[in-house]
Amino acid sequence: MTEAPVHPVLWPAPYARGAVDATVTVPGSKSVTNRALVLAALAAEPGVLRRPLRSRDSLLMAQALRALGVGIEETTGDDGDEIWRVAPAGLHGPATVDVGNAGTVMRFLPPVAALADGPVRFDGDPRSYERPLHGVIDALRVLGARIDDDGRGALPLTVHGHGALNGGPVDVDASSSSQFVSALLLSAPRFNQGVEVRNTGERLPSLPHIRMTVDMLRAAGAQVDVEESGGEPGVWRVAPSAVLGRDITIEPDLSNAQPFLAAALITGGRVTVRDWPRHTTQPGDALRGIFTDMGGSCELTDAGLTFTGTGRIHGIDVDLSEVGELTPGIAAVAALADSPSTLRGVAHLRLHETDRLAALTKEINGLGGDVTETEDGLHIRPRPLHGGAFHTYDDHRMATAGAIIGLAVEGVEIENVGTTAKTLPDFPRMWTSMLGTED
Repeated sequence: MTEAPVHPVLWPAPYARGAVDATVTVPGSKSVTNRALVLAALAAEPGVLRRPLRSRDSLLMAQALRALGVGIEETTGDDGDEIWRVAPAGLHGPATVDVGNAGTVMRFLPPVAALADGPVRFDGDPRSYERPLHGVIDALRVLGARIDDDGRGALPLTVHGHGALNGGPVDVDASSSSQFVSALLLSAPRFNQGVEVRNTGERLPSLPHIRMTVDMLRAAGAQVDVEESGGEPGVWRVAPSAVLGRDITIEPDLSNAQPFLAAALITGGRVTVRDWPRHTTQPGDALRGIFTDMGGSCELTDAGLTFTGTGRIHGIDVDLSEVGELTPGIAAVAALADSPSTLRGVAHLRLHETDRLAALTKEINGLGGDVTETEDGLHIRPRPLHGGAFHTYDDHRMATAGAIIGLAVEGVEIENVGTTAKTLPDFPRMWTSMLGTED
């Protein structure tokens, strides 16, 4: 495995001295890769993942599944694309899973561990202890699992698997994370009774990610029924069945394309992101409309998505409840706009890799900005910004947000830019290459 490049503690964010004109190939989607790995591990036959994302989060998922007995062979195809061949096996413990700070690993794998034969201990980074896991833990107990977490509703914990899980109906408050729902649905075909998940929360953030889970389950042969209440999905039913092994090509990660599209918007340039899918459940697809509303234009062709900026950036009033992960990048662009912006519907970001609302407020204001936290988001009044340190709090999207601002503000230095390895391992090189500079 190639060693990760070493970056300075404070990475000088490249300043754009002209319009960007670049074509970018964004690696595979983390969300699709990790869901595909879980489904392949639970399948009745081998599967293949082509162009999977190789990042900290996806490698942690693969390592965890290997610890449970799943075979994952990493090879390269004749065309140079990376291929992961997954050989399902009888899941077993004892095992230890390092979740790092990956929400998909800490939430998707306890249901898988409940199907294993033996105890599986989950641990991770210090921040992972602060992230909510109660929705998965409480639901699994209702469905028949035994879990030791000392009453924390969070990591570290041990799942005592007995080779099967009863399943059945369960209520879940998913208002703090849509991953609570996805976690139960992904393993549900292997539960004796399947599952019926009812969301009891007042809101459901990141709904596109649940749609992604449902679509991928159906593609793997599962029967999934969705019942709506008030026009929004509120109940999901998955019948017990075999999971089919699939040969799947992973879409590029559209959320990771955000900083590159932002570069075109900010500099009045043009960036093409290769292989942008015409039909997708990824939340990042919303960038086409959001960044167009902020002053750019886009064209989707067979080659990809070409986004063009005008050099002017407009403020926006937008509900980001379904696409919360895009908030840091949008906030960075909004700080450079010609009018105020209000970002709404993202109170749940206080529970992500860091408290993203507090972090964005502190870091943008530290560069001279004027950002105020609201009950469920941010209000951003553009001000002339200056250089300075931009702290990331070990959050990959904070690092890319700082790099976006650095395009238009000289002297911005990103603390721990290496944290982008969580989902975009080669970001510093890709960023400097886009600008035609050297890292």
